[in-house]
Amino acid sequence: QVQLVESGGGLVQAGGSLRLSCAASGRTFRGYVIHWFRQAPGKEREAVAAINWSTGSTDYVGSVKGRFTISRDNAKNTVYLQMNSLKPEDTAVYYCGAVLQGGNGYYWGQGTQVTVSS
Repeated sequence: QVQLVESGGGLVQAGGSLRLSCAASGRTFRGYVIHWFRQAPGKEREAVAAINWSTGSTDYVGSVKGRFTISRDNAKNTVYLQMNSLKPEDTAVYYCGAVLQGGNGYYWGQGTQVTVSS
């Protein structure tokens, strides 16, 4: 069982930055792929970024490439999402989700609100 806790959301002006954290407890992230998703009001949940904990390989949705960076801290068992040059359309609840490589069941955090004002 993996428990995920997100933090770091808040209100920021357009062009600003935030760093989200996703900390795991219960077990290590080893063997997992960790995703950041976001869901804006009235919209479907969207995958934003992903990192393979074992290899460090990353992937991003096109709309955030060059602005967001996903990273990991092995010692803290934590995944980060550094968000720069934020835009109002980035406003959403951001969730981290962890899935075992080759698996299809996600562990989810509770979500953290990100609001970007214009």
